[in-house]
Amino acid sequence: MLGGVALLLGALAASEVAGREAEIEQRVGSPVKVVVAIKPIPRGQAIEAAMLALRELPEKFAPEQSFADADQLIGARAAVTIPAGADLQPALLQGADAGADGALVAARANERLARVIVVGDADEITPGSRVDLLITRDTANGSATTRVGLRDAEVVEAVPASAVAEGSSAGLPRVALTLRVSLEQAVLLAQAQSAARELRALPRPPAAKR
Repeated sequence: MLGGVALLLGALAASEVAGREAEIEQRVGSPVKVVVAIKPIPRGQAIEAAMLALRELPEKFAPEQSFADADQLIGARAAVTIPAGADLQPALLQGADAGADGALVAARANERLARVIVVGDADEITPGSRVDLLITRDTANGSATTRVGLRDAEVVEAVPASAVAEGSSAGLPRVALTLRVSLEQAVLLAQAQSAARELRALPRPPAAKR
């Protein structure tokens, strides 16, 4: 009898765990593979297989533009110094704009167009407008700090994204932005997109001085 009860309780526990896993996956999406740098890659360095690794992220938190196969990057050169742990994105590679489609081909010399998903309203942030970007990070003691990560960035494209479903930003609208930035700013955004708690775009009034 005790053995039967144990088996029944075990089956119920397994069913509850499976249900919670399915609920979490429904909220954040299925795991996707993202190529990351496992060591710093100096600017101009040709990328080798030993510099890269794959990690899995929930689809909700994965960069919109990333690589799922390390072989796609072998031989490409870093446009800036890429820190260890950063997700590899086209904006961090030399000549990324030359072979890309969509808005990426609009990048001018010494610029990149970086795509990030931020808290913001697509009705207030339109192509041609300018925004400041706030980055909120968790600290070691469990609190959070917010600072201005980007000032007066030009918006090339703004597309509504799924609203934030949890955390301090629950229920707030999100927007996928393509921003015209420098190479150094592209690195900052790549790090923030993968590690920060929240990115929030603040639209600037049209008459605001740069």
